[in-house]
Amino acid sequence: VQLQASGGGLVQAGGSLRLSCAVSGGTFRAYTMAWFRRAPGKEREFVAAISWTGDLTDYADSVKGRFDIYRDNAKNTCYLQMYSLKPEDTAVYYCAADLYYKGTSEEYDYWGQGTLVTVSS
Repeated sequence: VQLQASGGGLVQAGGSLRLSCAVSGGTFRAYTMAWFRRAPGKEREFVAAISWTGDLTDYADSVKGRFDIYRDNAKNTCYLQMYSLKPEDTAVYYCAADLYYKGTSEEYDYWGQGTLVTVSS
C-alpha cells in the first residue's frame, strides 16, 4: 500500500489549505485514514482520523473546529481541509492508513512521505 500526500504550501495566518492523501495498492475503502504532523523541533502528533465508513472521526483538541477530515472512496483519497490556520500549525503533515481503527494512536501500518505546511504570521 502506498500513500502519497500533497497539497502543502505557504499560507498566511487565517487562511485555508486542503491536503490530499492518495492511496494505491490496496482496497482504500477498507482502511482507516489519519493525519499526523511534526512541527520543527517537536514530536510527531496526532491531528485527525476517520473510519473506513466515514462515520467516525477524531480530532486533536488543537485543531477541533478548524480542520475537517473526510474521504472520497471513489477517488481513493483522504482529505484534510484546514481553516483558520495559525503559525503553530506549521509542520510536516503525514497521512497514515490501517485496516483497524486506531484513533489517536500512532500504530498505523502505512505512512505517506509528508507534505510541508508553513503558516506565516
